[in-house]
Amino acid sequence: MDQLKAMRYFVKVAEAGSFTKAAQHFDVPASSLSRRVADLENHLGAVLLKRSTRVVRLTEIGRLYLQQVRDILSRLEATDELVGSYQSKPMGHLKISATVGFGETLLLPLMDEFSDRYPEIVLDIELSDALSTLGRDDVDIAIRGGYVPDERVVAVKLRDNRFILAGSPAYLEREGMPAHAQDLKEHKGLFYRAPIGILPWISMINDEWQDVSPHKVAVSNAGRWLVDKASKGDGLLMLPRWALQSALDRGALLEIPLNPAVAVTRSEKLGIYLLYAQNRYQVPKVKAAVDFLVTRLFDHPD
Repeated sequence: MDQLKAMRYFVKVAEAGSFTKAAQHFDVPASSLSRRVADLENHLGAVLLKRSTRVVRLTEIGRLYLQQVRDILSRLEATDELVGSYQSKPMGHLKISATVGFGETLLLPLMDEFSDRYPEIVLDIELSDALSTLGRDDVDIAIRGGYVPDERVVAVKLRDNRFILAGSPAYLEREGMPAHAQDLKEHKGLFYRAPIGILPWISMINDEWQDVSPHKVAVSNAGRWLVDKASKGDGLLMLPRWALQSALDRGALLEIPLNPAVAVTRSEKLGIYLLYAQNRYQVPKVKAAVDFLVTRLFDHPD
């Protein structure tokens, strides 16, 4: 027995006071509708309707049952509307995971604007440098640095993530400007700790990669703290340009170009990637967030 359909039939019969009128509403034979309501009564073990040739009346238990069923059907209708709205406009809980540095520097400053635009989306933003998996960690969108991920996800490269060398004017005046990558060994260095470990400073010298790391002054995964220490003249620093841009713009740090260049990896394909499961893009809240973040965070190279 389709109990839900039988309940709808029962409510309409009770409201119309007639099996015939109720059957006309549903465009089904009156006999079929009557049989469904009878099945419902047998299922409940109670008589809900008093039947006569002219009119149908509710029994006492029928009136009580009608009140309960109306409430149930009303809630179901509201739930259906909610699901329909969820599938048609951006709303609901949205979880975003991003690396700490990128999240604090570029992502979070944008999210008030996003919330103003989509007030029915509840943001859940987690900043962590630990590697996350979209499905396993219940993350709708992840922003990660590194190489193109192997996961079966859509990966949009937001910007380059190559590290550049920088130092404060005070430090360079005191310690001197390095002229060659090997000169860095005589300097002080502030090192970034990635999820895979401390990133060494390397350079292609005489057709081979050589470690040119300076003396360690401090190590951290807190990019802002390292930028602050570098700005105070505590040592040279290597971080992505997006992490240093503010300090470069205000003159607190100066970019140091060297030939041969210095890097933290042998690959030139490092990037910041926005990741999401392809089958989730059609969910309005995910589509709204992906489109917004790509528009606002994608770095258009000159």
